[in-house]
Formats: sequence, structure tokens, C-alpha cells
Amino acid sequence: MAARSIGSLTISFGLVAIPVKLYSATQTANAISFNLLHKDCGSRLRQQYVCLKEGKVVERQDMVKGYEFAKDQYVTFSPEEIKALEEVGTHSVEISEFVPIESIDPVYFEKTYYLAPDKGAAKPYGLLTEALKQAGRCAVGRWASRGKAHIVILRPVGDVLAMQQLYFAGDVREASELEVPKADVKQAELKLAQQLIEQQASERFDPSAYTDEVRVRIEAAIQQKVEGQEISVSEAAPETGGKVIDLMEALRASLQKTEEGKASTARLGPRKGPKRVEQADKSARKASRR
Repeated sequence: MAARSIGSLTISFGLVAIPVKLYSATQTANAISFNLLHKDCGSRLRQQYVCLKEGKVVERQDMVKGYEFAKDQYVTFSPEEIKALEEVGTHSVEISEFVPIESIDPVYFEKTYYLAPDKGAAKPYGLLTEALKQAGRCAVGRWASRGKAHIVILRPVGDVLAMQQLYFAGDVREASELEVPKADVKQAELKLAQQLIEQQASERFDPSAYTDEVRVRIEAAIQQKVEGQEISVSEAAPETGGKVIDLMEALRASLQKTEEGKASTARLGPRKGPKRVEQADKSARKASRR
């Protein structure tokens, strides 16, 4: 099924204007959702708002939005007042600067869209995409949608431009807010940890290698229910504290396990894994004696 455009935009930088079509990069339609039903008769339930003071259902036309500035004290706003305060939606992304993509921490990434050239815009669209590729940079700009202002970046994904919506600085907590005690990392432990990372390292991330196992499990259970079968509910496994008694032994066991896993799937040529583990153990023991 061909992708369907959800809007139109214009990319502006300098005196260049590029009309583009906007597409969602993710698919929420694939999400599994459940409806709330009446347990006795199986009918759908309707959500209602109840006044806490009077205990009666309040219709939507009798509702106003309020901001709690002190305990149980509110200032109210009419729909017209809120609309006047909101950002007016724009149909353009004005580029303000170009920065290396590596300079943006992924914690700021919020939502992704794809952009495709509109009629007559293939050449400037392709020019911007190729220029960003060769410069190794992404474009930073502003965009307003649904009453909100957004920071966005434009980055090439192959021959397509992706528009990444970012959080503002005030929306992201600083990692320094967490109190993390300083750990005494021994050189022997560090070498084994680095060896384990090397064994499980890949040149690039492949999302197709991962399956949503929870979704598969839910879909199977739904099908069983539809066919009139009962599903068995197994007891949850007891939680473990996650305490590592001997860190060195745990690292060695992890190295051995990954080597055995690779050998069982590959089976190509002589096994060199155990030798690598043995060498890592020897170097770790030497380092621990220093």
C-alpha cells in the first residue's frame, strides 16, 4: 500500500523555497488496542466526566479549562483565549543553521516524518539532500503545528529527507540530576568487559533483526480466544535482585556463552573463541596481580 501524504510544507533556506509533502515515518495503525467493556453484558463503555463537588455528570458544553496555580485554586480560560495563546500553524520550515548530526543527543528526538518533493520540486529537493550528505550535516529549523512550536532537523536518509521533531531544552532533564556513585573499576574487569563488547559488536544497527515478542504473544492469544480456546496463564517468574556476587566470574561466563553461541550458529572453520576467552582470562589475571 502506497504511503499517503498527511500535509504539505515548504522548506525555506536563503532565497530557496522547496515545496514538499509530509508523511508519517511510523505506523500507529499496527498497535494493538483493547476496548473497555461491561463485564456482565459485554457492551462498550462510554467515558464520562463527573463533578467532584456535585457528583453529577458534566456535559462537554459546560466544561472550561483551568490552571491550578495554588492548591484547589484555578484560573480559567475560554477556548477562544487558549486559541489566541497557541502558536499559529505554519506551512513552512525555516532553516536557521546547519550542524553535525552527531552534535545532537538522541534524547532530544521526539517524532519523525518523511518529506518528499511536491510537483516541480525534485531538483531543489535532490540538491539539498545531496548537499547535506556531502557536508555531513543536518538542517535545523522551526515548525508550528497543532498549536505548538517545534524545533526540527532535516537529515538525509538515503535519497529521502527525514524531518525529526525535537524536544526543547526545557523538556529534557539533565543527566547530572541523577546521583550516581563513583565506581572503582579495576583494569582486569574493564578488559573483560571490553572483550565482551567486541564479541557482540556489529557494524550497524539492523532493526529487522528484532521482533516485538509481546505483540506476537498477544496476537496469538487473541486468535485463540476468537477460536473459542482457553489460554493458560503461567505464573510470573520470581524476580531476582540482580546482584553480581563475583563480577570477574560473571564476565568470564558471559564471554564463554557468547563464543559458544556464535560457534553453534556459524560452524565455519576452527573455533577460535575459547582461545580468545582464555587469553582474556590470562591478561585479566596478570592485571589483577599488579
